[in-house]
Amino acid sequence: MSNKTWLSWSSGKDSAWALHVLRQSGDYPVAGLFTTVNSAFNRVAMHAVRVELLRAQARAVGLPLYLIEIPYPCSNEQYAAAMTEFVAHAHEEGVRYFAFGDLYLEDVRRYREERLQGTGMAAIFPLWGRPTRELLSEMLAGGLRACLTCVDPRSLPASFAGQELTQALLDSLPEGIDPCGENGEFHSFVFDGPMFDYPLDVEMGEVVERDGFVFADCRLRGSAVTAEPRQTVESGSK
Repeated sequence: MSNKTWLSWSSGKDSAWALHVLRQSGDYPVAGLFTTVNSAFNRVAMHAVRVELLRAQARAVGLPLYLIEIPYPCSNEQYAAAMTEFVAHAHEEGVRYFAFGDLYLEDVRRYREERLQGTGMAAIFPLWGRPTRELLSEMLAGGLRACLTCVDPRSLPASFAGQELTQALLDSLPEGIDPCGENGEFHSFVFDGPMFDYPLDVEMGEVVERDGFVFADCRLRGSAVTAEPRQTVESGSK
């Protein structure tokens, strides 16, 4: 598998659709997913998704999941050190490409490419440059289902947190909001789509505002809810 690829998996729509696109093309066989998680709260940075949901997603798409734990708070230096160690591990496993669901933020792409320079690995961006309204409509028409787990109330009303991402919700977005939330307006959790072997049965729990963001707690239906410190998840670095 000379083009062996691991995909950066945020739990949201863009990484999920990137998996779908890569599987359709077949040029970069995806052999694993990797996610940075906050070790203090056991959740994905910004998306605020529980690790148990990440694992459920990985089972549903039939791929191994690699967790990169970072502390809270996490400095840029600590983040870089954790990623450097993980990149070395991936290279030893025969991985030659990291795939990302980024759409158009040049500084983010440049950062990712620079971090891989000299490692024997390269970054690929299967969704890069796609018009975001058309892309999201394509996702929804293709059967992707997701809920909003984090909303920036400076961009969107707090009431959007916890809602399912539908065409009607897309049409109701205020003017100036990127339809895919590429500028951080919102983050999502995917629970069904063409990349899944079966849908996840999830429900929305508590909605809280922390550190200037509104978070909706998504969980597997019927799962026990464990008590957690009442702080926000790690906002993270690039």
